[in-house]
Amino acid sequence: MEAAGGPRQVKAPQAWSTSKGAGQTISIVDTGIDLDHPDLASKIVGGKTFIDCGASGCGNGDWESGGAKAGAGDPHGTHVAGTAAAITNNRTGIAGVAPKAKLLAVKVLGEEGGSFEDIAYGIRWSVNNGADVINMSLGALPGVQALVITGKITDVQDAIRYANRRGVVVIAAAGNDFASICGTPAFDEGALCVTATDRNELKASYSNFAVKPDMDVVAGPGGAAFLSCEEDIISTVPAGAGGFCTDNVGTPGYDFYAGTSIATPHVAGVAALLTAQGRSHTEVVDVLKATARTPGVQTRGTYTPTYGYGIVDAKAAVAAP
Repeated sequence: MEAAGGPRQVKAPQAWSTSKGAGQTISIVDTGIDLDHPDLASKIVGGKTFIDCGASGCGNGDWESGGAKAGAGDPHGTHVAGTAAAITNNRTGIAGVAPKAKLLAVKVLGEEGGSFEDIAYGIRWSVNNGADVINMSLGALPGVQALVITGKITDVQDAIRYANRRGVVVIAAAGNDFASICGTPAFDEGALCVTATDRNELKASYSNFAVKPDMDVVAGPGGAAFLSCEEDIISTVPAGAGGFCTDNVGTPGYDFYAGTSIATPHVAGVAALLTAQGRSHTEVVDVLKATARTPGVQTRGTYTPTYGYGIVDAKAAVAAP
């Protein structure tokens, strides 16, 4: 199937003649992935659950620790995974930004959120199990994160440093609070923070943004949220009724979501296109920033408070020297 709106907005299909992310692995540190979805099943090369059911809550499809498979209770992680790397040319569904990349399903969030300790374990496990790119479509504002994620943020910061030392690209969502700061853990200097744009490439109304040019911030398609489902981003979800925008998401399942969580895997997918070219994690971040585009600004990679360095551009990124 051809790429859906989000991957087209980052010009992923125009990059595929150069790179499709072959040989790369994207770790989805999230709510788990539907292990049976036809757009994803052949892509998943490993996974593990780290959630503490006592603290995080276990819903249908959740497992607790002990190396259990990281299947999807909540559809969030499945949607994120599809945007990053859904398979192409299988005559169904959508194509992800990096359709030849593989996936790790790392479950760190349950019904009630999660803990920084679990997230840190998930990051370290991802690094030790072959991740080239880590996608974290999760977080909260500094100072209020205890409402959603418990524990010490330093656990995650240390894990991000570990990933950086091992050459892994770490990408995280800015947050949906319309605040002038990247949330936790996206604000960490070892992570690339991702803000969201709508289908008109304007900053999404809900998106956090970073006003300081010393932060690594780019933008990706995140949809319009409360305005219209058709303006949001379609991707994979577990089959069955009760979708976010759709009464019955069908079999296999697809639905429209919005948020910086949804923008982030677009950037992770482009990062995998770049790591497949042999670029280091620092080179990947530099190229993503340098080739990003901002509406109304002629020079690529120009920092603005609302877009960061701009909307990621897969075509320009893979062509960069």
